[in-house]
Amino acid sequence: MTSACPRFEYNGPKPNVALCEGTRLVKQTPRKRRTREHVIADLSVNHVERHALLAGYVVERMIHDYGIDLELFTFSRDGEIEGGAIPLQLKATDGLRLKPGQATFGFRMERKDLARWLAEPMPVILIVFAVRKEIAYWLYVQHYFRQQKGFNIFAAGKTMTVSMPTANVVTPAAMRRFARFRDRVVEQMIEVTHGEE
Repeated sequence: MTSACPRFEYNGPKPNVALCEGTRLVKQTPRKRRTREHVIADLSVNHVERHALLAGYVVERMIHDYGIDLELFTFSRDGEIEGGAIPLQLKATDGLRLKPGQATFGFRMERKDLARWLAEPMPVILIVFAVRKEIAYWLYVQHYFRQQKGFNIFAAGKTMTVSMPTANVVTPAAMRRFARFRDRVVEQMIEVTHGEE
């Protein structure tokens, strides 16, 4: 049964929207879809945030993503906020397959992202979330590349592969370890002098 449109009428070619006053929208153009990539990205944030909260910390999402997804804010035992937010970059994957006893797995990154991370004064933690296993692995980016003898980012290609240790699992204890990485960096910055000269 069809409904008349007494006040709204569209005579254009192949109308795809019905604008009948007092009736439901019969047909409409395709809407934006929530993709699998969106779903697993949100799952990775949820996973990391949970472990941060269990450690007594909080994470904040970056509104504009320029290579950093979250910032980790830490607190003392007395609940006082500590200086130095820790940048976290999250990557989620459905396809990670590990063999029993496998110590590392390769993960590809873009050089432009790495250049951004290496320029950060605070420790940047790369986190790869294996969706099907509901487990996340981490890598301290600056420390990893400091150990790569002869590494030259200017000689690298557009992408490069890092070895993610499977022993580095994201847990509340790992979150507290990230805070210790940050503390060691801050200790080296004590003598920094701020000025407008």
